[in-house]
This record gives sequence, structure tokens and C-alpha cells, in this order.
Amino acid sequence: MQITFLGTSSGVPTRSRNVSSVALRLPQRAEMWLFDCGEGTQHQVLRSELKVSQLTRIFVTHMHGDHIFGLMGLLASCGLAGNVKHVDIYGPPDLEEYLKACRRYSQTHFSYPVKVHTVTPGVVYEDEEYTVSCQLLKHRVPAFGYRVIEKDQTGHFDVEKAAALGIPSGPLYGKLKRGEQVVLPDGRRVNGADFCGPTLTGRKLVYCTDTVFCDSAIELAQDADVLIHEATFAHQDAELAYQRLHSTSTMAAQVALAAQVQQLIITHLSPRYAPGNAIEPKDLLMEARSIFPNTEMAADFLTVNIPRRHQRSLSARKN
Repeated sequence: MQITFLGTSSGVPTRSRNVSSVALRLPQRAEMWLFDCGEGTQHQVLRSELKVSQLTRIFVTHMHGDHIFGLMGLLASCGLAGNVKHVDIYGPPDLEEYLKACRRYSQTHFSYPVKVHTVTPGVVYEDEEYTVSCQLLKHRVPAFGYRVIEKDQTGHFDVEKAAALGIPSGPLYGKLKRGEQVVLPDGRRVNGADFCGPTLTGRKLVYCTDTVFCDSAIELAQDADVLIHEATFAHQDAELAYQRLHSTSTMAAQVALAAQVQQLIITHLSPRYAPGNAIEPKDLLMEARSIFPNTEMAADFLTVNIPRRHQRSLSARKN
């Protein structure tokens, strides 16, 4: 699992930050999922190492323009390029009507299937490897946070041990890899669990924006490997945050601390905190770190790999 930030500004783009979009790349299945799609997202994809041909799913948090104005441009370009097989889009109730109106008035016709799924709190997508669920956050319009869970996987299969016991390769190995009990041709009964290493714990990614501090964000973020949380305002501008139902840097950190996440990445910064101003992005980062030390500041094109927890532990021991 690999995250690439395509837009990290709130409201309007700046010279260094585009508006909201985050890509989740799943290399093992050659797929890319997007979370939000602000204006100019397709340009950001072109400037990155991502492949738009791998786009399969888009998860939209809410209907504010800085999170959806890039949708039609991206979808139309995918159709003209002819290299996208299908796209499933998940989002609030008005999303489907918005896209229908855009298509009707621009007379845009997609050459591939596009399906819009209206989300409600709970599971919105599931397959053999992943589950995606959402929760309603606290904003001026209905806004959803998303939680991606990678399902646990069977540990490494010890081929040498199986061969040493004379177990013939082929379909039996597949059953043993899944941890099943198998009866061999000679009548022996073997347990697949005896040939597999420790279970590989699935990773958890949570995306929360736009929202003021709320309990549902904490619930959604529980035990996440990475929490991406908006931090539109600095702590001293908390009154503005409450008025506009956005989060401060310290609110994002409090969510991360309460949810016991592994890492927090703050994003969706107000342009008022541009470098050189009285308060800069680095100040918001310091504020968040004072509460939750393992915090990073998102920047456009920042790419973060999410390691498995046993890999993280091994790396820590080596260091």
C-alpha cells in the first residue's frame, strides 16, 4: 500500500499546493484508488509516477468544490484516452445528480462503465483483500471519512519443510498455504498451519476531511497504521475552526492520540499559512507533534509506503 498526495490545500490551490486529492496505489493488483478529486487532479497525476490507466475507484468525502471539481475532467480524459476499464465512485447522495448534470450539459459520453454508489455509514466496498467503510463526520454539509482495511493474510509458506516431508507440490500446496488440513495420498493428515509463518496483519488507512474534532473520527481511526486528517487551521485560530467546522492541527493530533494510530499525516492546510507568513506550515506541524509526536506534514507529491507491522518491528530492531 502506497499513498501519494496530489493536493494538500484547503479551499483554493496555491503555487505549491493543489486542492484535495490522495491516491492509494495497490501494486500487487495494479490498481489506484483516489480519495477526493479537486480541480486539477488529473494534472497532478500526470506530474507523478502514477498511472491513470490503473484508476478503478474514487471515494468522495463531500460535495464542496475543492473536493469534486476535478472529477469530470479526469473521467472525461480517461474516456478519451481509452485506457480505463471501469470506475466505481463512492460518495454522498448528491454526487450522482451532480455527475449526471455535468455529463448532460457538457455532452460528455464515457466509453467505459462508470457506476456511482451512494454511501451510508458502514461498509461501502469489500472484496477478498480489502474492506472500505465510512463514517459521517461533522462539517457544514454531509461529509464522510473513509477507512480502508487490508484483510489479514496467511504467513509465509515453508516450501522446503513440505518437500522434506514428501508432500507433492500442486493443489495440495495451495490448500496448505490457506491453513487447511489436508489428507495426503499415503493417508497422512497434515495441518497447513504447521507450514505457515505468523499471520500477516492487514494494514489500515483512514482519511478524515472535512471535519471539526468529533467522536466519529476517533472511532473511524481506531488503531490505524496511517491516519490522514485535515488540519486547516493553527491552534490559535480554533475559533475559526469551530465556526467553519474544520480542524486545527491540535484537533487532528488529539484524534490520532485518542485512536492510538501509528502515524498521523496532516493535510488540507489553509493558504493563510503560506511560508513567509506570521504562521507557517512548519508551525502547524510543531503544534501537532506536541500532542502526537509521530506526525508528518503532507505536501503535494509526497509518497508514503505503509509497511506491515511486523516489517516495521524488524526495521526498528535493525536500527
